[in-house]
Amino acid sequence: MQLTSLTLPAIAAGLREKQFCSVELTQAYLDRIAQLNGALGTYLHVAAATALEQARVADKHFSQGETLSPLAGIPVGVKDIFCIRGVPTTAGSKILEGYVPPYTATAYQRLADAGAVLLGKLNMDEFASGSSGENSAYGTVKNPWDLGRVPGGTSGGSAAAMAADLAAYTLGTDTGGSIRQPASFCSVTGLKPSYGRVSRYGVIAMASSLDQVGAFAHTAADIALVLSAMAGVDRFDATTVDRPLPAPAEYLEQPVAGLRVGVPKEYFADGLDAGVRAQVQQAIGKLEELGAKITEVSLPMSPYGLAVYYVLMPSELSTNLARYDGIRYGKPAKTNDLVSQYLQTRGQGFGPEIRRRIMLGTHALSSGYYDAYYLQAQKVRTLVKQDFERVFEHVDCVVTPVAPSVAFRFGEKTVDPLTMYLEDVYTVPVNIAGLPGISVPCGFARPAEGGSELPVGMQLIGKQFDEPTILRLAHQYQQATDWHTRRPQL
Repeated sequence: MQLTSLTLPAIAAGLREKQFCSVELTQAYLDRIAQLNGALGTYLHVAAATALEQARVADKHFSQGETLSPLAGIPVGVKDIFCIRGVPTTAGSKILEGYVPPYTATAYQRLADAGAVLLGKLNMDEFASGSSGENSAYGTVKNPWDLGRVPGGTSGGSAAAMAADLAAYTLGTDTGGSIRQPASFCSVTGLKPSYGRVSRYGVIAMASSLDQVGAFAHTAADIALVLSAMAGVDRFDATTVDRPLPAPAEYLEQPVAGLRVGVPKEYFADGLDAGVRAQVQQAIGKLEELGAKITEVSLPMSPYGLAVYYVLMPSELSTNLARYDGIRYGKPAKTNDLVSQYLQTRGQGFGPEIRRRIMLGTHALSSGYYDAYYLQAQKVRTLVKQDFERVFEHVDCVVTPVAPSVAFRFGEKTVDPLTMYLEDVYTVPVNIAGLPGISVPCGFARPAEGGSELPVGMQLIGKQFDEPTILRLAHQYQQATDWHTRRPQL
């Protein structure tokens, strides 16, 4: 039995039936991390001692015959943007080098309370800014399917670790596609819940009205278990909403026959790679075979989503990162002059992409430009949200590609930032509207320049707080296909 390739229900059953113990399982993951992390660059910090101690505690509870959470004793990897008390947290940035938080993010704490075992902290684009995994101050993450290509961003470490079986499941954040795009590039399942479904407390802020906590796993059924443990109102996060979430058993096995699925024509226009288009259309055909009613819909404001995002996101980011001045927060530069300390701390601590976004955001919020940029973007944001509301009067969910191409080569899009930003074109409208979205492996396609086939993901978008519908559809699709079971040769 290959312990590191099991699904969460299979692991839970194995632990419960004493086929193996949590210490054995955790050690198997730690051994695999030691073997592969040097080549992949997924983990920034491996918490081996903590993990084994948590595993021993879980085994003690199992030995006493206690009724435990389905996640008890199961190892998880966490994106390095989640604060965990006593564990180094950098958000992929030099400015937070050496920072050890005195408190823990609510989303992770709820998993810990359920008995999760912490393997360590995963690499990411600096302060969750990027679409490729190339912007970490601590080295790039490699795509397990092709080490010369990006894993996607910003949760690239979380997706790559999942694809390489370096954790049973992983946590990430999604501000404009940072879970769904790397999930697509790495052929794993990744969910961005509705805004307000999962607490953001203890997650280092990037763009506060867009950020959302989510998870990666091999299957939608696995993610449903993780979401159930994390979701819920939190007194430390005023944006969380008290909306009950059914248990996975109540919705995953429901048939999809009669479910109304909308296909927006704007998401299949020019710019979509032919191979990606073919795989997503084939997946839509499979949904139809399962009984879903497919209908074409229109989301005319979605093409403006990218422009809206790249005004709102840098504006919020520049505001959130203003606190990192070396005095209140951040590793200070050694100078004798206050102004020099500000300039050198931020100049040395922030990478080029962060500096670019800070400048864009500060400009958009400055006197004389606020109305023309930020205020106008907020108005268009409302129109994007209203677009989805109109469509959801007629369909239960929407299906689109996740990204316009398969994973690209390192350095291919770094020269022109606008080319890189276009990678988010299919994912940012979901964040702008606060909706849930999931990326599901749906095949492989050859890159436009040729070479080996690479993973493709299908995006399912649901109504606000209707994660059960897209998880059910994803689960039923995975029951009828095997794309999610395929692993890279490492």
